[in-house]
Amino acid sequence: MIVPYLGIHPSAVIEDGAQLGQDVIIGPFCHVGPGVVLGDGCSLHSHVVIQGETSLGEETEVYPFASLGAAPQDKKYAGERTMLVIGARNVIREYVTMQPGTHGGGGVTRVGDRGLFMVGSHIAHDCQVGDDVILVNHVSLGGHVVVEDFAIVGGLSGIHQFCRIGRHAMVGAHSMIVRDVLPYTTVTGPRAHLAGLNLVGLKRHGFDSDDRRQLQDILDTLFAEPGTTEQRLEEIRRLNGFTSDGPAQNLITFLTQATQGRGFTGPVD
Repeated sequence: MIVPYLGIHPSAVIEDGAQLGQDVIIGPFCHVGPGVVLGDGCSLHSHVVIQGETSLGEETEVYPFASLGAAPQDKKYAGERTMLVIGARNVIREYVTMQPGTHGGGGVTRVGDRGLFMVGSHIAHDCQVGDDVILVNHVSLGGHVVVEDFAIVGGLSGIHQFCRIGRHAMVGAHSMIVRDVLPYTTVTGPRAHLAGLNLVGLKRHGFDSDDRRQLQDILDTLFAEPGTTEQRLEEIRRLNGFTSDGPAQNLITFLTQATQGRGFTGPVD
């Protein structure tokens, strides 16, 4: 019987200046650069490369051939010091790539806690990814994308730069996202369209029938005829019964911001 290695495998390269927490496991042929910080209990399987000013929160697990912190794929990047900050208890699967920020985007790419990033998914420069996010196989986030808490992006989907994916949203597989995805909704399709509320996800996370009704009322009003989007938003704001921090108010806030940016994904025309 072969006893598994514990600690740092002798074939791993740990550069001077790297900071390792307690109970870190680093497998065969990994390379950890001088600006890297690994929190307590992090685990790197074999052939993981972590470069630049990159930090991993505690108990994050990284599978073979992942590349974290390499220079961003941005022609404007000129080697300036920027960061990739990854939170705690994430699972980063094979061939995942995550890249640091650029000066033009604030200098930091940030990933929250408890995420699952499946095989081949990519997080580009200056993205801001929340907690409990799932990126399925080969999802690609363009630069400056925001993915809010509990969002799920289906496999082989591409998210255009500067788009936002709202909290508790579900993006179907093989989708192209070129506009913001509203919180609590499902979108799908090669040119993605709004399919309705993410009812399965909302029920799983304990949103009650009143929450779901209020969210549906907002969508019904938003896409009613006639009137402009701004007129419909004014009507939505006049609706009663929304708590200041509830899901309905979160959706209204997101909508208000969406009208100032790329717009939002709506139903099929």
